[in-house]
Amino acid sequence: MQRVFVLDSQKQPLMPCHGARARMLLKTKRAAVYRRFPFTIILKYRIGGELQSLEAKIDPGSKTSGVALVTQGKKSNKVVWAAHIHHRGDAIRAALASRRALRRLRRSRHTRYRAPCFDNRKRPMGWLAPSLRSRVDNIITWIKRLLYCSPITNLVLEEVRFDTQRLQNPAISGIEYQQGNLFGYEVKEYILEKWQRACAYCDAKQVPLEVEHIVPTSKGGSHRVSNLTLACRGCNLKKGNASLETFLSKDLKRLARILNQLQAPLKDAATVNATRYAIRDKLKQFDLPLSCWSGARTKFNRSQQGYAKDHWIDAACIGETGARVTLTEKFIPVSIIATGRGSRQMCRVDRYGFPRTKGKSQKQVQGFKTGDLVQALVTQGKKVGYYFGRLAVRTSGNFNIKTLNGVVQGIHYKYCQPLHSADGYNYNLGGGVSASC
Repeated sequence: MQRVFVLDSQKQPLMPCHGARARMLLKTKRAAVYRRFPFTIILKYRIGGELQSLEAKIDPGSKTSGVALVTQGKKSNKVVWAAHIHHRGDAIRAALASRRALRRLRRSRHTRYRAPCFDNRKRPMGWLAPSLRSRVDNIITWIKRLLYCSPITNLVLEEVRFDTQRLQNPAISGIEYQQGNLFGYEVKEYILEKWQRACAYCDAKQVPLEVEHIVPTSKGGSHRVSNLTLACRGCNLKKGNASLETFLSKDLKRLARILNQLQAPLKDAATVNATRYAIRDKLKQFDLPLSCWSGARTKFNRSQQGYAKDHWIDAACIGETGARVTLTEKFIPVSIIATGRGSRQMCRVDRYGFPRTKGKSQKQVQGFKTGDLVQALVTQGKKVGYYFGRLAVRTSGNFNIKTLNGVVQGIHYKYCQPLHSADGYNYNLGGGVSASC
């Protein structure tokens, strides 16, 4: 099971302890709860203690990254804490695309609009798109938090390098790397040859054909030739931005044929390739010994020990010390879901981009803000009961609490007791117990 983080009375990190020992210390009032996520206790009368070597291991991923804290023993190494960090890069990309569409819509009308200023901006060295930068920031944020509550002695990072061309063509070699799919073709001619100069959806020939995105760009599709096909005007309009599976749900044979002609998307591999150096450079700022290992070594260590494929297990098996790691069957990693810290949007807008609500008046109300984790014991009125969940503030002082059973409205702030301030993440502790903050 997960260990509990411990601080001494001067807020210096000690070795994580077993959950049973933490409960005993809290019950005898020799310790108090210092932080709920990650769960940390602080000792009231103890200063210092014996420390062991503790490694923080990171397995970066496109959608989910694994983090594991591993103690180094004489015979084997033991995982004391592990987590999955779920990134929100796709949500950031969708939000940026939505705002970009609204700006372009305003510029086409004779109304007030924000003039384009991207021509005046210069990207600094090492610039990353916001959706990629968020992945790096999530990992660095949690390494900082773990350094505050645990005595980490060194950092271990898996540097994955994806050969994107070999992922699509395992037999590629030599000069073929430089030629690519379009060698000797223009894009339109290549697509015409690939799809036999016919509509992929109705087999129409001798009609004007349009280049169509199989996975719509509005749903994360790329402009790679592997995501392009041919469609007649009627099929292109009929499909719109629907997914291929939805559009061809009644023609499964055609769906299977098109899917066989497609190549695997490389978005996730490109994401990992683009962020691996940024994560490494950011980790150097902690002034701790940092070692980087290949994904092949991680896979070898995991396979030799017979462990299943998972992000936190991959993190534990990184590097030389990952060759002998002890994992228990009952160990459940913490699931950390990045949600962001609210919205900078001052007011809601309609589909044309015009404001339809008033601007935000204040972010905090009576010391609470949206996203705080609270518990409320209502003793009178129509809302009598106990409520635990995420808070949504209202200027009237009557808040909404999002619990596991739904949203409860109209809970007065006097009944609310703060448990954890909003920090941009949701937590799933395993076994169906979740908390949002």
